[in-house]
Formats: sequence, structure tokens, C-alpha cells
Amino acid sequence: MMFLWLALAFVLGAIPWSLWVSRLRGVDLRAQGSGNLGATNVYRVMGFKVGLLVLLLDVGKGVLAVVLARQFAPGALAGWLPMFAGMLAVIGHVFTPFAGFKGGKGVATGLGIMIGLAPQVALCGFGVWVGTLLLGGWVSLASGLGALMVPISTVLLQSEMGERYASVLLVGVSMSLLILIRHRANWMRLAQGKEKAIWDKPSATKGTK
Repeated sequence: MMFLWLALAFVLGAIPWSLWVSRLRGVDLRAQGSGNLGATNVYRVMGFKVGLLVLLLDVGKGVLAVVLARQFAPGALAGWLPMFAGMLAVIGHVFTPFAGFKGGKGVATGLGIMIGLAPQVALCGFGVWVGTLLLGGWVSLASGLGALMVPISTVLLQSEMGERYASVLLVGVSMSLLILIRHRANWMRLAQGKEKAIWDKPSATKGTK
């Protein structure tokens, strides 16, 4: 039964909402904007409302993966099964088999996972994301700093974590590393001064990040 819930978590995370929603509107997101299957590219290509919808769907699947695992986890695994489910959900999002194993960068789904595991940690990470985005306008930088804040805030809030501390910290460190690695091309463009801010619209065809 445990493996069933872990498999379900992976499948939930693997749902490529950005690709499917864009297809419903007659757009192949992989050939538009940055080509990335994430809410940011959806926003740039199809506008705020559609971008927000995809963002909420990606966050929601992360929350759902953790909540379902916690709901049905046996007592001995109650603290760890949600953690493993969360990690598999974000791996499913990043390497979705429904889109040739080329998914998003894991930020929105990662936020959903942390909301399910430790809302106070998720709030800290999201707060840093919002603040960085408002100050600089770079989603990549906001995502990287927000991801780094997750394990940092977990350590700072250790007394509030209780028995969840070890599992939340493990998820936080793992997801942060994955998100940072997935943004490696963005770090190169930031260093070169070529990274586009959120309000800079890319060209219609793939290639302008």
C-alpha cells in the first residue's frame, strides 16, 4: 500500500498542467517563450490569468500529494511517507513522463509540498520569493533565494517542527538543490546581464528566455 501512495504522488506531480492548459488554447508551450513547462512561461506567453491558473494547479498537486500520503500513512510511517511522497511529486513534475521527461523547474510544486509539510516554512520561502521578485523582477533569482530560505527557515524554526524536523529539513535541502540545478542556465544569464525580468515579454518563438 505504501508503494501505491508513493506511485500516486509521482503521477500527481507529473501532471503537466502548463502543457495541457496551453494545448487547450491551441499553443505548444514548448515552442513558445523560453520553452519551459512552468507557470512563468505560461504567464509570458498566455497572460496573467492563465499563468495564475497553472501556478495554482502546480501548487495544488504538491499539496495534494502530501495530504493524501499523510491521510493514509500507517502510524510508523506517518512522519516519513508524506516526505517521500512530496519528493516524488516534485521529481515527477521536473521529469514528467507525460512530456518526454522534460518538465518544469519544481518551484510551484515545491511550494505546494512545503505547504503540506510545514506551512510556516512555506510562508518564509514564499515571502522571500515575493520580496525578491518585487525588488529585482527576476523570477529565477526569486526562486533560487526562496528555495534557499526553505532549509534555513526549517533550522530556525526547529523548535516548532517537533518530530517533523528531520523529514522537513531533508525535503527542504533536496528540493532546494534540485531547484538551483534546474536554474543553472538562469544563473549564467544573470551573471552576463542577459536574464529577463518578469515584465519583459519574450519573443513569440522559443529561444528568448
